Amino acid sequence: MIIDLRSDTVTKPTPEMREAMAKAEVGDDVYGEDPTVNRLQSMAAEIFGREAALFVPSGTMGNAIAVKIHTKPSQEVILEEKCHIYNYELAGMAVISGVIPRPIPGKRGALTVEDIKRAIRPKSYHLAQTGLIALENTHNRASGAIYPEELRKEVIAFAKERGIPTHLDGARIFNAAVATGKSVAELTEGFDTVMFCLSKGLSAPVGSMLVGSRKLIEKARIVRKMLGGGMRQAGVLASAGIVALTKMVDRLKEDHDNAKILARGLAELPPVKIDPDEVETNIVIFELTESAPDAEEVVGKLAEQGVLSLAIGPKSIRMVTHYGITRDDIERALEVIKEVLG
Repeated sequence: MIIDLRSDTVTKPTPEMREAMAKAEVGDDVYGEDPTVNRLQSMAAEIFGREAALFVPSGTMGNAIAVKIHTKPSQEVILEEKCHIYNYELAGMAVISGVIPRPIPGKRGALTVEDIKRAIRPKSYHLAQTGLIALENTHNRASGAIYPEELRKEVIAFAKERGIPTHLDGARIFNAAVATGKSVAELTEGFDTVMFCLSKGLSAPVGSMLVGSRKLIEKARIVRKMLGGGMRQAGVLASAGIVALTKMVDRLKEDHDNAKILARGLAELPPVKIDPDEVETNIVIFELTESAPDAEEVVGKLAEQGVLSLAIGPKSIRMVTHYGITRDDIERALEVIKEVLG
């Protein structure tokens, strides 16, 4: 039996999703005629308290579109140095939008207003100007940390005062909502655009959403087409997204509970360094001590016994809980980890 903790992207669609996909009413979405896509977009816009939404093939495309519609070539994008847009999206902002990232270190993935103020260039013919501030919630490389609400509000207020647009990579924003008991509309209030994924913890097979004002989403639709994201009869995919939003949100708490159990079990192992209190959602990142084998070696040995994980640094390993991973799976994984680490 394989226990796949590499990512919540490995989730399989639920039986209800498969049934919905088989029965989906479809049309040509490039012409705006796919009723299922239109329904999903209306639903997402309403949930997030926005005017409009756009269905896109992936979170990476959603973020790339957002950067494109907010910026002009030669500008900079301020973001946290370990964020997904900077580290895992193939320098898309440079290739597609002609802008460069200005990564700055944050605390557990979060930037303060003071951090951002220091990064903004003074007006000068010699310096690239800030075109966008992009944040991430929850933060992938910070063990799924939730962006502190007060910091978010302060950053949004500052950005509006300076006339700088803001974008949220909210790939796992529903995890933050379930963990805090706040709505996604509340957690994302003030951002000009928000991207969130249907294909991670919400378990849809394909797709993400970009939400914002009607004017921005119309611009986004054009960029999506330019990037090859016109998917024609996409209602087959969108139908799974509708099930994701209506049936798969509340169960994210199970993933969070399993992540806590995993973190606490890992904390009991001498070769492991982890603070279980910092595991707020479904991502568990732990460090190995200097005397322990390197992460790649440990990950390989775990895989030999059916536990899949990711090495994200010489001594860092990431594990992610999700739909399909049970409490028994977590207990079995801990047994294997204990055996591998001696």
